[in-house]
Amino acid sequence: MATIYEVHPDTPQIRRIEKIRDDLRDGAVMLYPTDTVYAIGCDLNAKSAVERVRRLKQLSNDKPLTFLCSSLSNISQYAWVSDPAYRIMRRLIPGSYTFLLPATKLVPRLVMNPKRKTSGIRVPDHPVCQALLESLGNPIISTSAHLDDDSGKTPFLGLERAKLFDQFESLVDIIVDNGSEPGSEVSTILDMTGDEPVIVRQGLGWEAATALAVPISHSWE
Repeated sequence: MATIYEVHPDTPQIRRIEKIRDDLRDGAVMLYPTDTVYAIGCDLNAKSAVERVRRLKQLSNDKPLTFLCSSLSNISQYAWVSDPAYRIMRRLIPGSYTFLLPATKLVPRLVMNPKRKTSGIRVPDHPVCQALLESLGNPIISTSAHLDDDSGKTPFLGLERAKLFDQFESLVDIIVDNGSEPGSEVSTILDMTGDEPVIVRQGLGWEAATALAVPISHSWE
């Protein structure tokens, strides 16, 4: 059974954040709220926890895992950011955007796309996420809290909070509860690996990205 930590949505209690931090450093996997949907996550550098997240989501090792960073300057430690990408990202961060970027050597191989050597990185506009990132000092894995069933549907995405917790309480070590209901809109994904940024998935906030003259690729559909 998972340990449930109730935290204030706007001013998370320091001691509770520190307890969660210590658990993450020990290899815990958590269910937690973000500025888009509830996510499954762990310390980026906890190899055994990352492997558990992959098994939980049934992700093969060639599928990159998105992770959270605290700021644009923090991203620059884990990814190569071109000048065109920087100009766009500084207008959208923090927010509901995932940026596909070339990974640096600080990104574990288990997290990145092994062929393209790219990673998906977010800077969330969310007090709980930011408090955890600051306390942990490492990026946090963030993959949406849904599991595909045999029909190919995603039955846990958009569930009420209590039902979502019931589904995951035996699958994760920690549940972070800030009292918010799970969102149902995923992040907008921008591919920043080419000469010019392009939107490859329209999610929450995609209109703001297009307002910055970022084109939409229809290959994602």
